[in-house]
Amino acid sequence: MDLAAKVTSKGQVTIPKAVRDKLGIAEGDEIVFRVEKNRALLAKTPNLLDLAGAVDVPAAKRGTAWDEVRRGTRRARSEARR
Repeated sequence: MDLAAKVTSKGQVTIPKAVRDKLGIAEGDEIVFRVEKNRALLAKTPNLLDLAGAVDVPAAKRGTAWDEVRRGTRRARSEARR
C-alpha cells in the first residue's frame, strides 16, 4: 500500500486513515520512526503489558528482581564475548 501525505509548516504529517486502520493506530497511541538510508519506517509501538505471558519463565526464575535480571544478562553477554 503506497499513500502520500503532505508535511505542514510545523513538520507535522497526518497518517492516512487506511494506514491507521491497517496498523491499528488510535488516538493516544505512540508510534516509532526508524530511518534507514533515505526511507523512514513507521510502526505502532507495542503496549508492553500486551506481551505479558508471551514468554515462559521457569518457576525458579519467577519473581526475580529486575536489577538481578539485568546483572545476569550483562554477565552472560560479557562471558559470551570472551
